[in-house]
Amino acid sequence: MPQNLATYFSCQLVLVISILITPSLAYNVVSFGARGDGRTDSTSAFIRAWTAACNSATPASVSVPRGIFLIRSVSFVGPCKNRILFQISGTLVAPDNYNVVGNSEFWILFYKVSRLSVVGGIIDAKGSKFWSCRRSGGNCPRGARSISFQWCSNVIVNGLSSFNSQTVHMTINECSNMKIQNMKITAPSGSPNTDGIHIESSRGVTITGCTIRTGDDCISIGPGSMNMYMDNIGCGPGHGISIGSLGNGFNEDGVQNVTVTNSVFTKTQNGVRVKSWARPSGGYAKNLVFKNLIMRNVANPIIIDQRYCPGNSCPHQSSGVRVSQVTYKNIKGSSSTQAAMTFRCSSTNPCNGIRLQDIKLTYVNTLKRPTVSYCENAGGSTTGAVFPRSCW
Repeated sequence: MPQNLATYFSCQLVLVISILITPSLAYNVVSFGARGDGRTDSTSAFIRAWTAACNSATPASVSVPRGIFLIRSVSFVGPCKNRILFQISGTLVAPDNYNVVGNSEFWILFYKVSRLSVVGGIIDAKGSKFWSCRRSGGNCPRGARSISFQWCSNVIVNGLSSFNSQTVHMTINECSNMKIQNMKITAPSGSPNTDGIHIESSRGVTITGCTIRTGDDCISIGPGSMNMYMDNIGCGPGHGISIGSLGNGFNEDGVQNVTVTNSVFTKTQNGVRVKSWARPSGGYAKNLVFKNLIMRNVANPIIIDQRYCPGNSCPHQSSGVRVSQVTYKNIKGSSSTQAAMTFRCSSTNPCNGIRLQDIKLTYVNTLKRPTVSYCENAGGSTTGAVFPRSCW
């Protein structure tokens, strides 16, 4: 699509969203006592503004004007009487003392809210001191996720920027029909467990036009998730886009119907990955499509790892997670390791139905060695030109 045409459609999308969500009643947090000076605790003011909007019988908005607003851990709880726009024009920051929000699981939580739009703005959790505590092995709190949605439906998040989360930037759990658009998520590559977006036990989630640079997975899809669509994602640095980890427990729901397309991975640890623990499980991952992807100096561009173990305490069994019907199509670029495609599958539940089509991955190395594939307990089919050559 030509750039001017893409810009036109993007502007039209923003206009349509604005028309759909423009409320008749606006509740400005400043009117409820918030101060945008970066120092005054405005948590209570935000809750009062939310309560007023949530109780409105007509569409309403919570408005955060320009300024820097300090808030502690806060829960915006539904259900609400009508649709709500949460419009952020300023910046929300966490307290400098990481223990204030670090002892909570969440910093900003939307709980049981439907027909919600979160638009614009910046949230900055100031996670650097918390990461330093983690690295030093000190007595650190568990850490908070920056923005979370639990038991929510019909939600749009558009144009939000999230910086320096203590742990995961955005979590989506037990939700349906969510659209995440034009987000910018940023944390240093060495920051621990700062995933961009983690989804679990949800369905109908679309993520488009997002730039994610973190110290962990750009996007991770956990158990119980289905009908996921990711388009136009810029990922890196980070650990790539992952299905999993799966197989944490035996009675675990599966993952199905996931598409990742039109995305670019830059200097990531992985490109597109399926990962499961090597232990018995009733879980599965099926009907996965990875297509139209560019890899730029990625360590593991294509990988299924059913012996996933990031630490030293590994189960050393055979994964019970069944991986099937996985398509890789039109994936091109460069690998920073020689094994550009790795399929390390379960000995008791081999991967099947892996389809490779039009793959070209070259190895970035001074000796000009070719890329190779590594396969273990995996089978499938190949069409078109595939390089490196598949194992079947």
